[in-house]
Amino acid sequence: MLEVIKTYPLATVISVKDTEPLITHLPLVYRESDGKLIGHIDIYNPQTELLRDDNDVTLIFSGPQCYISPTVYGTTQLPTWNYIKVHLKGKVKAIESTEALQESLIKMTEFLEQPDHKYVLKPDNPKMAHFINYIRMFEITITNWEGKFKLSQDKRKTDMELARQELIRANQESIEGFLKRVFN
Repeated sequence: MLEVIKTYPLATVISVKDTEPLITHLPLVYRESDGKLIGHIDIYNPQTELLRDDNDVTLIFSGPQCYISPTVYGTTQLPTWNYIKVHLKGKVKAIESTEALQESLIKMTEFLEQPDHKYVLKPDNPKMAHFINYIRMFEITITNWEGKFKLSQDKRKTDMELARQELIRANQESIEGFLKRVFN
């Protein structure tokens, strides 16, 4: 589950206000030192006020997913969908320190720039100095973990491997096709 969070850090962040869910998609970085998730949110996002004060939050991290046709398998099967998801619940705490926010933005950029580190966010970056007042930092203490891995693991080893290959192929192909359609 940690590998999913580290590889696919864009989380669906769900909070509830007056029985109405508020949903935002934010990159969250897992901090190894204490097992907390660190994130940032724009002060104008309506969910900002809920990402503080020990409020409850639900998170969904999504890995690869695709339809698996029966034609993929070497044995007779029914159609299915394979996917990787991680559901977390936690308690949110706002971090009010500007210095902690600045350090966190630098560390998150460093994490997201892996492995090549083509860009380095410097503490004296004038853009960061300008926008830092419009960003809030928060940390999430994870209270519940749930992995949802449906990867044809109930099939024979050979069929499982064929489904794995299809997951790789379908994700590469669907991304390429989707981007061609959207950016034409």
